[in-house]
Amino acid sequence: MLAEINTFLNDLIWGSILIYVLPILGIFFTVSSRFVQFRYFFKMFHILRETAHDKDGHISSFQALMLSVAGRVGGGNIAGVAVAITLGGAGSVFWMWVIGLVGMATSFFECSLAQLYKEKDGLDSGVYRGGPAYYATKALGQRWLGVIISVLLMITFGFAFNATQSFIISTSFEATFDIPTWISGIVLTIVFGLTIFGGVKRIARMSEVIVPVMAGSYLLIALVVIILNIGEIPGLINMIVTEAFNPSSAIGGGIGAVILQGAKRGMFSNEAGLGSAPNVAAVAYVGHPVQQGIVQSFSVFIDTIILCSCTAFIILLSGVYTPGAQGVQGVLLTQNALIEQVGPLGGYFVTIALFLFGFSSMIYNYYLAENSLNFFSKGNKTAFNIFKVICIALIIWGSFQDLGSIFSFADLSMGLLAVINMTVIALLYKPVLQLIKGYERQVKEGKVPVLRYNDYNEFKIDKAIWKEIVDNINDKKS
Repeated sequence: MLAEINTFLNDLIWGSILIYVLPILGIFFTVSSRFVQFRYFFKMFHILRETAHDKDGHISSFQALMLSVAGRVGGGNIAGVAVAITLGGAGSVFWMWVIGLVGMATSFFECSLAQLYKEKDGLDSGVYRGGPAYYATKALGQRWLGVIISVLLMITFGFAFNATQSFIISTSFEATFDIPTWISGIVLTIVFGLTIFGGVKRIARMSEVIVPVMAGSYLLIALVVIILNIGEIPGLINMIVTEAFNPSSAIGGGIGAVILQGAKRGMFSNEAGLGSAPNVAAVAYVGHPVQQGIVQSFSVFIDTIILCSCTAFIILLSGVYTPGAQGVQGVLLTQNALIEQVGPLGGYFVTIALFLFGFSSMIYNYYLAENSLNFFSKGNKTAFNIFKVICIALIIWGSFQDLGSIFSFADLSMGLLAVINMTVIALLYKPVLQLIKGYERQVKEGKVPVLRYNDYNEFKIDKAIWKEIVDNINDKKS
């Protein structure tokens, strides 16, 4: 009975609410901001160049971006895209692109808000904290809402998703290398434990190393496949666009199924609007919230437009996919497609990629849960250490469990989190528009933008934090 209720609620939230709310609000944010994700797309590179190192012990904008990409990029890029193509055909890739481009605006809004309303970490004075729980509490004055958001984040990311990632990695290694799951689980637990006990800065540094290697390797193998089939690329892109509006008769459900699968996989993969990325965005040391909003919107682009497209091209160029066929799907379809293109080593590559994607997601998931704990504990070291031990125990436990029901429950809690977060962002869109205007005004004046915090008295921000940041930046300029 509980399973049926869980399934019903999941179908209701994801299939009847978020499937419409996320793209509609994404379009609203895009239009109201005058397509901010496109206007400032190339400025992102300038921002990263300026903040590619630690700022007086704080986490840089680049490190925050890598930590965010670590979470967005995961199994959804390898297995999720394959599921979308299996159920929605090649045309689903087009709608995945659309939802990614629109989601960039949503991510910009939620991450700019996280920066604006961030606060100092009671546990480590060198780290900031923020996210949906913080801006819902400060901006709306509703602490109960912040408590609900924090609990949902802890359950979803800290417990369920990390145990699930452990299960996926361990079983993948067993299938490919014949390594028992308990051995993989122990090794994974040790590496994970060493990482999280090093604090937020070590987590950021680990992501700074893993993510470029992970994403770069996957992009490289995709480029190899594309080069080997370069003559087919124009026809493939034409097929994707054509199938998006006129799907093959072999695809059950017609154009509705194509749009649904592309949108769902895009949303699951890039997490725009789900309330997870803002927790990371708040950590970065930047002079103006818009700067990190621009950078974080780029992480959606990396995830959906670049890496999801890599998987789609690998599958569609391989010839192993047959429209309407329901046999092999998920990670096996991606694995078979790569084996077809580059030989048996392709299968090993997918397993290693899953490990890197999965482990980086575990680091990210833990950080989200720790950030939620900080909302309650305000830097209590004992609470943090107990929490770390529980998270570590769940990693080794997850390596030999069947986590289907837990993962389903996590989907439900994440869906509830997304509904709450999107509602809060919609209520707080005006502060973001004011941030954009203030940022653009300073750019036109030829100045390096910093937050003029006295212009935001009505929004209940922590002026002390922003005064410290702005004064420090001005001192260095002078």
